[in-house]
Amino acid sequence: MLCRAGINRAGSALRRNLATHVPAAVEKDCTTITPPYGSLIEKLGRVRAHLNRPLSLAEKILYSHVVDPDKAFAAGGSIRGETYLQLCPERVAMQDASAQMALLQFMSAGLAQSAVPASIHCDHLIQAVEGAESDLKRSIVTNQEVFDFLQSAAAKYGIEFWRPGSGIIHQIVLENYAAPGMLMLGTDSHTPNAGGLGMLAIGVGGADAVDAMTATPWELKAPKIIGVHLTGQMGGWTTPKDLILHLAGKLTVKGGTGSILEYFGSGVESQSCTGLATIANMGAEVGATTSTFPYSAKMRDYLIATGRAPVAQAADKAAAQGFLKPDEGTEYDELIQIDLSKIEPQLNGPFTPDLATPLSKFGDFIRSQGWKDEVAAALIGSCTNSSYEDMTAVADLAKQAKAAGLKTKVPFMCTPGSEQVRATIERDNITSALTDIGATVLANACGPCIGQWKRDEKQGEENAILTSFNRNFKSRNDGNKLTMNFLASPTVVTAMAFSGKLSFNPMTDSLPTPDGGSFKFQPPKGQDLPSAGFTPGNSGFYPTRNPVPQPEVDIVIKPDSQRLEILEPFTSHFGPHNPRGLELPPLKVLLRSPWQGHLTNISENLLITAINDEGGDMNVAFDKETGTTGTIPEVAKRFKARNQPWALIVDENYGEGSAREHAALQPRFYGGALIIARSFARIHETNLKKQGVLPLWFANKEDYGRIGSGDVVETVGLADLFEGEPGAEVKVNVTKPDSTTFQISTKHTLSPDQLNWLRAGSALNYIRSVQQ
Repeated sequence: MLCRAGINRAGSALRRNLATHVPAAVEKDCTTITPPYGSLIEKLGRVRAHLNRPLSLAEKILYSHVVDPDKAFAAGGSIRGETYLQLCPERVAMQDASAQMALLQFMSAGLAQSAVPASIHCDHLIQAVEGAESDLKRSIVTNQEVFDFLQSAAAKYGIEFWRPGSGIIHQIVLENYAAPGMLMLGTDSHTPNAGGLGMLAIGVGGADAVDAMTATPWELKAPKIIGVHLTGQMGGWTTPKDLILHLAGKLTVKGGTGSILEYFGSGVESQSCTGLATIANMGAEVGATTSTFPYSAKMRDYLIATGRAPVAQAADKAAAQGFLKPDEGTEYDELIQIDLSKIEPQLNGPFTPDLATPLSKFGDFIRSQGWKDEVAAALIGSCTNSSYEDMTAVADLAKQAKAAGLKTKVPFMCTPGSEQVRATIERDNITSALTDIGATVLANACGPCIGQWKRDEKQGEENAILTSFNRNFKSRNDGNKLTMNFLASPTVVTAMAFSGKLSFNPMTDSLPTPDGGSFKFQPPKGQDLPSAGFTPGNSGFYPTRNPVPQPEVDIVIKPDSQRLEILEPFTSHFGPHNPRGLELPPLKVLLRSPWQGHLTNISENLLITAINDEGGDMNVAFDKETGTTGTIPEVAKRFKARNQPWALIVDENYGEGSAREHAALQPRFYGGALIIARSFARIHETNLKKQGVLPLWFANKEDYGRIGSGDVVETVGLADLFEGEPGAEVKVNVTKPDSTTFQISTKHTLSPDQLNWLRAGSALNYIRSVQQ
């Protein structure tokens, strides 16, 4: 059964505005962004006929997008964490780095257009060096062939193309496409940002996006639901960023794995829509599938202010029918109670987003570690914190400091989240307030948050930076593994930039002024929405809305390109060439590791930052057949040249930190067929399955240390799994170089459809076979 698009891809806009406390923006054509609430509510009624219990908000949205509720829920019983759901997402969004592989896969499906509305956002390939204008010009030249490819593919298939400089994918989605109750896929792990508008936005790999774009049901194991009950109100210096930093400290980077975070309670109502988006964005840092909130008046205001009054009107009607909030009596798999009035500003890090320290204790923490009490740079913005509200709160601090004669003591960089925000803060003199105290305004792009930062200073030196970003793993921002990134709210980051010291607490401490006096910040005040409304800025960055596919357009890929190449289908591991039938062929273990566009070239980066657990060296693998060593890509290529398929043995949460499927394509390209892990990050495990790599979990985690490089592993029971035998288990026989053998037990999360992907060699191979 194929999905049928639930949102109309063409039509005229509804012409009705609703009252709000700020001027309504020029109304957008909302026909492709208004969820089909009537059909979703009708389908939810069919779900309720089988599940006789109250439903959470996340369940209502998710289950109302199931292809066939009567088939999916006929057995009743427990759904969360157990049942695979066949879903029909309503929209797809792709950032430029991941869109390349997604589109290359979509091209091979042979369709004339995307089955659902889709968009491409050029935000990841713009490097921060000097400032917005020169950085944008330089990056366009450097990445011209990628942008030409994306733009031509967008034109051919009727996809909206947001040009370099338009802004960060997640902010643009929130401003233009997000809608309460919608189900959307995005090829980036921070796609859940759109949950700030009361929807389910889920980060996936490019192959999952292709499911939606080809009307193939998208499969997801029904997540568990973690309820987060918010009461009280934030005050003073506390922001929504501090709530999610606090929660990350409670849950850890794995605490939300396999779950949706559903926030509810009186504490939700007082939060701005963009503040809720900040919270949802960083749910990815605890491994959550996504995050969502019940529809609120603040969401309604934001929709109207961004030109989507018809969506607000439709959402009002759906909310009146109970669709956009949890049922009374909803039971959660886990319930967390948080009193917002008791949360103080947090700083998380270094090197992990879940090491949370309250601001009042941060100075003591720094001293206890023996670190220098110095801030080397302060950076605000990114997809997590670049809203109008964030920027006005920061500008309030800048104006306070300027009045006292102060400027920042360290490099201070600001990244607007979108052209709309950039233009609006410039009009409202917020940009000038920042540059007056020493800020450098960067391009509307991801920039330093994802490592696109040409930072020459401090390389090879231990130093500390403060950012309002979402991730802070080693080397992420500037390529320096000794840079410690502490995550905080934009206001805390800004205030501490004036001190230059990690121990400075702007809530209690004062700064000396040039006239010999002292200055203490007052709590910052931000403004949710601009009083004069948003201004769009440079319309040249924006796409043609609801474009008609142009089949005559030739997709631009240079024959000698080193960045792009047409994909050739992977061959299946199974068939006449495999004497073991429906078991994997004998595999040699390439590596045991505790580590978490142009396929031929990107595969040269295979696991290059992985630590070999048998020697402790980075990017070193053993070729025991020849008695030599080499880089991991080198040894993998040797295996491929010898027609020797191979396996990886990896530790906890393998694949953490990115939605990009390159990490799955690379081992597959070089002949990787099996990865056995203590645990997998959700998106990466799915990406492996999509590319025809078998992911297995150690049933006994201690078995991880029993398998080493050069061992030969063979699956036992995979054929039974393929044949659908009830209770089939997959075990693995291990043969050591000295010929001793033993067997280990494994677990898996493979559904019947995913087994079809594996058997066909990839999900795309299977999609092609059923659509022919």
